[in-house]
Amino acid sequence: MEQLLGSVTIADTIIKDIKKSVNNVGDFEKKVGEYTQKNTTDLLGVILFSAIILEASDIHIEPQESQVRLRTRFDGILYDITFFEQTIYHNLLSRLKLLSKIKLNITEKPQDGRFTVLLEDSLIEIRISTLPSEWGESIVMRILNPKNLIALEMLGLRKDVYATLEQELKKPTGMAVVAGPTGCGKTTTLYAILMKIHNPGIKIITIEDPIEYHLTGVSQTQTAPEKGYSFTKGLMSIVRQDPDVILVGEIRDSGTAQIAVQAALTGHLVLSTLHSNDAAGAIPRLVDLKADISSISSALKIVVSQRLIRRVCKNCSVLTKPSVEELKEIKKGLKNIPKEIEIPKDLNKVKTAKAKEKGCLSCNLTGYRGRKGIFELFLADAEIEKFILTNPSVSSIKELLVKRGMVTIYQSGLIEVVLGQTTLEEVKRVVGSD
Repeated sequence: MEQLLGSVTIADTIIKDIKKSVNNVGDFEKKVGEYTQKNTTDLLGVILFSAIILEASDIHIEPQESQVRLRTRFDGILYDITFFEQTIYHNLLSRLKLLSKIKLNITEKPQDGRFTVLLEDSLIEIRISTLPSEWGESIVMRILNPKNLIALEMLGLRKDVYATLEQELKKPTGMAVVAGPTGCGKTTTLYAILMKIHNPGIKIITIEDPIEYHLTGVSQTQTAPEKGYSFTKGLMSIVRQDPDVILVGEIRDSGTAQIAVQAALTGHLVLSTLHSNDAAGAIPRLVDLKADISSISSALKIVVSQRLIRRVCKNCSVLTKPSVEELKEIKKGLKNIPKEIEIPKDLNKVKTAKAKEKGCLSCNLTGYRGRKGIFELFLADAEIEKFILTNPSVSSIKELLVKRGMVTIYQSGLIEVVLGQTTLEEVKRVVGSD
């Protein structure tokens, strides 16, 4: 019955065992070792529930020549959990394929599916992807926990960023784009925006691939390319459904880009994501996707780019005086920051957080626990509209935006450093430097 419904119920005994004994990656490793020789259903339950309560984002099962590696991603970093035999791997693979309704006999093509973990207090979606590799099919499970759906106010936006977003989202038409690489939290930000603007007086329709979280009161539709239902065709149908707000999960082809821009010009608020390195890169990206430049300049209203950085562990981190080189880099990076941004007045007296080298049990021995977003954004006002029409390069756009007072992602990271939230090493790991 579970396989028919695409859902799995974890045994109460396993839930109690995990809640009692799994508090970090080390406990996770021990518990999987205990269940390796038990039945496949219990082992899968242990893997899934341990990852869920430790707030992992992904589970990786990677076959190698003589054994199979299990890894999980916490706060953006992958950790080895254990290695097990091929027999256990094949049993897990068959079980996961049955649950996610993907074909058991296809091993030489990538497949995607999903299933639901049924818990007492929530339903957690697991998105699964299989990919042929040299020693078998690599499996990645993305954990879509509803508790990751957070309000716009809880995203950790700086006051100036939040105020700008709030003001722009009151406008009924135009295009708002969230840019950044895979895994930087774009979808979380878009859903937070949807929850902010949702009210009974407007109709919101989304087209996604796949639907990651289910939102009450929002019409959500999922693409099915194998059936001819693509982003382009779906969006063409959506504009005939009398929507006020349209969310496009990702603008990834020319047809989608063109229709999304036109929808923003014809009385709709269009929200979407783009893969680009920074906010400035969103404009050339739309041009590359064959959207008309004059239409882009008229439709585009706001672009937000973001990354996720790890916070230092509150239990084991300490505040110390930065080195001469670190202080020099911080001062240089924050030299021309707008005066309204709240940072310590005298950077010479600032103390920065230092992550403990081997951490503690609370932070899985890393020195970091939890993540937060850092952002850059710009408004496409009349001056920017005219500049877009010249088809400028990314560097030219960024130069103009910085001259007009845009706080870059790197600077946003430095602000978190001087506020004691993260380390300079972490900011440079995620963003690099300007």
